[in-house]
Amino acid sequence: MNLGLLVASADLMLMISAGVSVAASVLVVSWPYFVRDHLSTRMAQVANERERIRLRERAKLNQRTRQFALRQEPRKAFKDIVDRFDLAKQLEDGELVRKLRMAGYRGQGPVITFLAIRALAPFGMFVLATAYVFVILRLQHPLFVKLGITVAAAWIGYYAPWIYLKNQITKRQEAIRRAWPNALDLLLICVECGMGIESALGKVAAEIGTQCSELAEELSLTTAELSYLQDRRKAYENLGERTGLDGVKGVVTSLIQSEKYGTPLSHSLRVLAQENRDMRMSEAEKKAAALPPKLTVPMILFFLPVLFAIIITPAVIQIMGMK
Repeated sequence: MNLGLLVASADLMLMISAGVSVAASVLVVSWPYFVRDHLSTRMAQVANERERIRLRERAKLNQRTRQFALRQEPRKAFKDIVDRFDLAKQLEDGELVRKLRMAGYRGQGPVITFLAIRALAPFGMFVLATAYVFVILRLQHPLFVKLGITVAAAWIGYYAPWIYLKNQITKRQEAIRRAWPNALDLLLICVECGMGIESALGKVAAEIGTQCSELAEELSLTTAELSYLQDRRKAYENLGERTGLDGVKGVVTSLIQSEKYGTPLSHSLRVLAQENRDMRMSEAEKKAAALPPKLTVPMILFFLPVLFAIIITPAVIQIMGMK
């Protein structure tokens, strides 16, 4: 009796299993006919994404170009000065243009302004120094001493624009260097989420703008160049050239290799982000280690005399009181 029940139960389980298997097979075979395939739609969206980005960035770039042209109209006086002093040849100086781009000044307008200021600054400083020495102070010194002061002022006026430009480059590079590891982390997250490099750079530029507007500007410009330049490699190289930082150039090299050979970008970005963060930490440790030698001279000049005065003054007072 029990044996018959077991056999019946086994047969029932086999029948149920066979029925479930047949139903599953029928469902798997007929599934594409019941569920719509969105693969072709997604492929079309991915194919059109780059074109939409190109059109959007071109519209933004055209708007910026119009605004930039309106801002440059009042600088017509500078252009007249450049033409009068025959400085038009220096407009094609690649080194000067590169330095101005590194400082955040782009286009022909800043070049004309820089050349005009560098031409006018020596004359202005010479006139001011002459008026100050000969009219205001009326120094009772030999004439060659007074002329030497005015010539030195004119020399300072000639090199002052270069000094200002170098300071701007240094400040801009320092700001980008501090924010670059965080930007790489954000770029890594965007790439690993499946975003394209143009969309990832645009997203990082929008997010990093509150921390470093200079880096956000450079990334936005790179996104625009990726949209309208024929050679995408040139857009990456321009990013490294504008910043002038080794960390940025390393990432640019990885991006170029990924574009050319199709290598995975996430692993390279993770390694480079860690390296840049280690470099930033090592620079902080270096500055911290350099503090004790720098504090030695102030301590000798300001702390030790006061300490000696506090220690010796009571003894001196007691000796004077004993007399």
